[in-house]
Amino acid sequence: MERTRANIGVMQPVDVSEPAPPKTGWSLVKPLLFWGAALTVFTLDQVTKAIVRASLEKGESWPDADWPVRIRYVTNTGAAFGILQDQTVFLVVMACIGLAAIYLYYRYPPFDHPIAPVAIGMMLGGAAGNLFDRIRLGEVTDFIDFPSYPAFNVADSSLTIAITTVIVGYLVFAPKPNTPTDENAGADG
Repeated sequence: MERTRANIGVMQPVDVSEPAPPKTGWSLVKPLLFWGAALTVFTLDQVTKAIVRASLEKGESWPDADWPVRIRYVTNTGAAFGILQDQTVFLVVMACIGLAAIYLYYRYPPFDHPIAPVAIGMMLGGAAGNLFDRIRLGEVTDFIDFPSYPAFNVADSSLTIAITTVIVGYLVFAPKPNTPTDENAGADG
């Protein structure tokens, strides 16, 4: 339609008779990888924590102390390494902000590679798993116990692996900035 003074600022009807084209290829696979990873991590985290809570008393370990890795039922009302103990409201608010940031990171990833939605989904699942515990129980269940290291859980492991994967992925797969060549270096126009 030609712009005239009569139709400037007038909303024009939109043709909605044709539906949006179906998602194919990467646009279909990307959300499956993201949500699949998130759901898998969340489910594994919650199932393993439930098994530990049902099988052990708080503070109890299995097997005995001679093993290099044990399952020990401990709880944490704080954040990583026991910081911010009993700051549940603050930690819940921060986790909700973190979940929103992770979702935005998924929508606008730092690099385009199939590992990105998987790793970012793992972040979402891990953060959601610990948030779910914090809201439901007021504490996070930890159980993987190495000597001389704080106990942790599947969600914590997933977050660590995912963040490491995103950092390495960014270093390897992110587009490199254009650098001037010798021919046009220093040319002012």
